[in-house]
Amino acid sequence: MTLSRTRGTRDTTAVATAMLALVLAVGGCGSGSGGGQRAAPTPSAPAATGNGPYPTPSGPGEPPPLPTGSKGTPRGGTTRPGDVDQENADAVGRGALTVMWTFDTAIDSGPHDAGVRAADAGWLTPAYAKRLRTHRPRSVPGAQWREWAGHHASTIVTLEKAEDAAIPPDTGTEAWRQWAVNASPHGRDRWTGESTTVVAYVQLTRAAADQAWRVADVTVR
Repeated sequence: MTLSRTRGTRDTTAVATAMLALVLAVGGCGSGSGGGQRAAPTPSAPAATGNGPYPTPSGPGEPPPLPTGSKGTPRGGTTRPGDVDQENADAVGRGALTVMWTFDTAIDSGPHDAGVRAADAGWLTPAYAKRLRTHRPRSVPGAQWREWAGHHASTIVTLEKAEDAAIPPDTGTEAWRQWAVNASPHGRDRWTGESTTVVAYVQLTRAAADQAWRVADVTVR
């Protein structure tokens, strides 16, 4: 698969995949993650359907074996929930997205490994973490990933808050956020590839108003 600039590719199955546009793997499964029952956002802020955080590849053939995960720490390290104010939904959402879009081809077999890394670091609800860990990518990494891997590239992730009046207001146990997520690949050989940006909608939940937020789902367009 190649790096696509098409937004909002959807998967009708339980989980979906890809990397801001570098297709592959880490989707979740919608809202079954705790928090109160609320009306879903309007189409300008799509509901957490489990179609993200990445668009799903549609290549032919049988699914590859279930990934085993990254074999190390990505260049720049992995931010953990304890590094931020966990009662701040913005801080938790930012931290989770940064980890989920930090790819390191020197240690990762594909983009799915970053989602597993976010789950293992503790950024996600148990239900969402389980879905990411057990998700089976529908395609092997494509030409774009192979190009990155040829340079032993990793991504530098930057986020810009993107406001949307259609997103529901926060409650004590549920919050919605959205960011423009930019990932720029940089090789260990000093190569720099073209960066890609998507808009990521994040659902965060917690058991009570004095508890830590966790990411319950991510949808990309």
